Amino acid sequence: MKKILPLIFVVALAACGGNQQQETITETPSIPAIAYTITNVYPHSTNAFTEGLELQNGFLYESTGEYGKSFLAKVDIKTGNAVQRKDLTKEYFGEGLTILNGKIYQLTYKENKCFVYDAKTFKLLNTFTYEGQGWGMTNNGKEIIMDSGSNILFYRNPETFAVTKTVPVAGVPTSNGEVFINELEYVKGFIYANTWTQDFDKIVKIDANTGKVVGLLDFTGVLERYATPAETTKRDVLNGIAYDSTKNIFYLTGKNWPKMFEVKLN
Repeated sequence: MKKILPLIFVVALAACGGNQQQETITETPSIPAIAYTITNVYPHSTNAFTEGLELQNGFLYESTGEYGKSFLAKVDIKTGNAVQRKDLTKEYFGEGLTILNGKIYQLTYKENKCFVYDAKTFKLLNTFTYEGQGWGMTNNGKEIIMDSGSNILFYRNPETFAVTKTVPVAGVPTSNGEVFINELEYVKGFIYANTWTQDFDKIVKIDANTGKVVGLLDFTGVLERYATPAETTKRDVLNGIAYDSTKNIFYLTGKNWPKMFEVKLN
């Protein structure tokens, strides 16, 4: 699929050596590019069709999709292995995930249900219903923020799941006129969102209050530089953003990707 906003990678080794790699990206005329450094690369399950990702207490929590294959998992970062897992029944397609006040919230794609679990035991505590599809989800410490297959952010009350406000997102780059925000991660007043369409491995940085896109991170081609063709036969788009506030780093992966990337924004 043709991209109408291509970005150019200029790659140089980071001065600190090791497997760190500096990604310097030229800016588009309309959206400033976000430069980043890959500081570590870890394994990721190619059976995980990643739809939601969040860090909590040193572990990654992941929600995956596809009917008959969806699950919720607590994942060891260094090994990529699930240390705790809950499978969804075959009629549910798992989607976005967020953790707030000791509870895990997990969306479903077309089933209009959000499951609420105890974050420690994965015991089901509640089930909310909502209109439309479920895609990405995050929270700002008070409200849940989700999207539903468009470029609109829905702010919701975590106790009732009622919509408290909506924020249209302006400035998402398009490919053939059709690109939507997908998985979400809230960080310090901004929302980092994966973009969804064929072969569009990009993340947009969105002002959470205004909905304006203020930055663009291009991950195109990165996976292929760290994984063999045999490892990427099932790969789908980049989808999965988790933020570690203690280290000020991100964890990025994709649907059926064999690698999890630790990334520092420059």
